[in-house]
Amino acid sequence: MPSVADALRAFAPAFYDRYGDHVPLESRKVLDAITRCRTGQLGGVLYQCQSCARRHWTGRSCGNRHCPNCQFEKTQAWLAKQTANLLPVHHFCVTFTVPAELRMTLRSARRDGYEALFNAGADSLRDVGSQTRMLKGCQLGFFGVLHTWGRNPMVYHPHVHFVVPGGGVLVDDAGDPTEWRSTAEDFLMHHPTLIRVYKGKLTDNLRACGLYEDIPESAWIKKSVVNIKRVGNGRAVLKYLAPYVHRVAICNKRIVDVDNTHVRYTVKPTGSQHTVTRRAEGIRFVGGFLQHVLPRRFKKIRYYGWLRSGNPIDIEEVRWLACLSLGITFLLAARSRQPLASPPTRPCCRHCGGKMKRVLIVDARCRLLVEYALKYQDSG
Repeated sequence: MPSVADALRAFAPAFYDRYGDHVPLESRKVLDAITRCRTGQLGGVLYQCQSCARRHWTGRSCGNRHCPNCQFEKTQAWLAKQTANLLPVHHFCVTFTVPAELRMTLRSARRDGYEALFNAGADSLRDVGSQTRMLKGCQLGFFGVLHTWGRNPMVYHPHVHFVVPGGGVLVDDAGDPTEWRSTAEDFLMHHPTLIRVYKGKLTDNLRACGLYEDIPESAWIKKSVVNIKRVGNGRAVLKYLAPYVHRVAICNKRIVDVDNTHVRYTVKPTGSQHTVTRRAEGIRFVGGFLQHVLPRRFKKIRYYGWLRSGNPIDIEEVRWLACLSLGITFLLAARSRQPLASPPTRPCCRHCGGKMKRVLIVDARCRLLVEYALKYQDSG
């Protein structure tokens, strides 16, 4: 089956020929990593089956966070951790987008633009939440995930999804949590107010980083789209977000065909349950993929309030307060949660399906990097 790496390997040379020095260094590094991933050009890993003793050689992974081949285990680990952190309360997904006229400005200054988008959304939630009757005096805990694409990965569409529990923690003067206050199951905060505050916050943040003057005035006439959606216990929205937190835009299973000039891939149009096939010129496909490359060390997942690392309020205290507030049913549900199974960390033998153990790792020049001591155990 064709893959994203196959498409990039086929058309990256032509892309460089056309755009040359206009390709940013970060994009070049991503292309270089993905096109060499698991080909042996980065070195290799030798495994030995602990059941049948057969040996298997595989090329080393690039480990790049934009690579569709390398991020499955990280995705599953993130999903397991976030699911374990969910409170036994109702949740909301709040999505902040930008008008189409702002998109090219954000794409040309991604680090500052994405920072402005994160800051505007998080500050809006905190400010409007503090004026909401049930949340006054409460500290919220939520996290946001940056997406830069929509249904069609060739279209640049930056937005941030914030997953917000339906309530907050009341704290005393010393900063200690004292009570969980819940919102109604169908109401988080006043929607029109959130839109108005977000628009002002986004304007202020873009001014602060010097991007405001690059945006046409017509952009500010349009309404900023802010969507508040009820998502029940939050598990479904985590499963939706998980595939996007450790990769970019398009996965291998969506690639239908790579020929001499074009790439065919599938998309699922908005409002439809059926996929359709799209066709993109090879060079355009490479450019469409690279427009989603993040700035170096940019954090596309951010945590706020008592979900943030280092916050003095412990999430287990919040969970206990929420259970006490909502009753014994929620307390029992919280205690009965089963942890998700850990994803496999090593491949299985393709001959007998047995467990495999690393024998050695070599670099691109076949120089030994690591050699493992083998201790054979019968897996049967």
